[in-house]
Amino acid sequence: MDLDQIRKEGLTGRQLRMARRMAQKYGLPATSDFDAVRLLRAAGIDPFQKSVIMKLIGSGGASREDSAEAEHGSRALTVGASGDAVQLPQTIRPIKVPSTERRAEEAHLSEIQRIQRDLAKRRRRKSALLAARLFFFVGLPTLLAGWYYYVVATPLYATKAEFVIQQADPAGAQGMGGLLSGTQFATSQDSIAVQGYLQSRDAMMRLDEDKNFIAHFSQPQIDPIQRLAPDASREAAYKVFQRNVKIAYDPTEGIIKMEVVAADPQVSADFSQALIGYAEDQVDHLTQRLRADQMQGAREAYEQAEQAMLAAQRKVVDLQEQFKILSSEVEVSLITTQIGQLETQLSQDRLSLAQMESNATPNAARMEPLRRRIGTLEAEIATLRSRLTQGGEGGTSLAQVQSELLVAQADVQTRQLLLSQSLQSMETARTDANRQVRYLSVSVSPIPPDEATYPRAFENTMVALLVFAGIYLMVSMTAAILREQVSA
Repeated sequence: MDLDQIRKEGLTGRQLRMARRMAQKYGLPATSDFDAVRLLRAAGIDPFQKSVIMKLIGSGGASREDSAEAEHGSRALTVGASGDAVQLPQTIRPIKVPSTERRAEEAHLSEIQRIQRDLAKRRRRKSALLAARLFFFVGLPTLLAGWYYYVVATPLYATKAEFVIQQADPAGAQGMGGLLSGTQFATSQDSIAVQGYLQSRDAMMRLDEDKNFIAHFSQPQIDPIQRLAPDASREAAYKVFQRNVKIAYDPTEGIIKMEVVAADPQVSADFSQALIGYAEDQVDHLTQRLRADQMQGAREAYEQAEQAMLAAQRKVVDLQEQFKILSSEVEVSLITTQIGQLETQLSQDRLSLAQMESNATPNAARMEPLRRRIGTLEAEIATLRSRLTQGGEGGTSLAQVQSELLVAQADVQTRQLLLSQSLQSMETARTDANRQVRYLSVSVSPIPPDEATYPRAFENTMVALLVFAGIYLMVSMTAAILREQVSA
């Protein structure tokens, strides 16, 4: 071993003195303290081992050093052919004892170097422990996650589709309804309702009945983590449904976006198409009751008005059949005309009779028929007048019949007006009901993908790394805080 290497070790003055005393004890020809260290190590003796130091102290090494320094003697060690140690006298340089200040400075420097070595050793040990913990708690789980995503995970295919719910916009839409019609605010509630339905258990059960959703995800070629057990519960199947059917609603544009994931691209497209059909049925169901309620009231009012109008018309017909009169006005006009004609004839006959009676010798044979004719006309006129105001054989006068017929005809006219209004109300209700109709328009049709969409191995591995690192960081900080609180 070279003396320069020994000097670079940074040995303290105490260690050098100890090496010099041990060299003198064993009789080594050391020319300096560093040479004593070199000779002792060459002889297989560690001058800084505790057992050697205690042996030296017990054998009175300190007194021998003092005597050796006082006498400035010399010793030497030679090895013979037989391996026995032989001490030979040899002159050595006188030992220069350093001053007290220098020894204190050297002791201080050596203590600082020892503390630095201890700190470096502790730092290396802590770094090694930290690296081991990071590998065990972060690196190893990340490697397992990457191995799963790259090797074990089953490739899944995602089919994307977009559709929008639109409202019917008739030409006469006005007011606030006309202002909001055609915008996403008019159908936002329906879009949210359809989104909720497509993510419900009802939709999952319908999809399983129509397309065997549970059987598809229970296939043995799917990896165990994503595979659904054949005897799995409905809740487990619903969790798989939520994980593989993702639906989002964009309120700014009113578009519903859907992504369906399956182990086969064609099956994924079939699932997506079936869910769009369920959405159309749900849209029709949402507005069907509203339209039915709006039409039901208007239709009932129209039917009631129609029945009342028919009843009024039936009453007029019954009165006409009862009194055998088609029209009271026509009957009154006819009787009045007859009375007028009879009154004219009566007046002429009365004038003729008066003229005959004015003669000095009237002809009685001509006057008697004229008087009978006048009496007959008066009786007929009285009979006709009685028909107008007095009841005949049936006990009902023409005036009463006319009154009842007029009332019945007025009722018919009123019922016809109400029927017309009811018909208009029903048409208005039909227009409003048509305005409530919703249509589902598919903007992006589901098309089977030609490449697997999941798993995204690199992205998922990086996410796993960040997750495990975050968990480790939180646990470490929590443990450090608890340790500090306990030690305080």
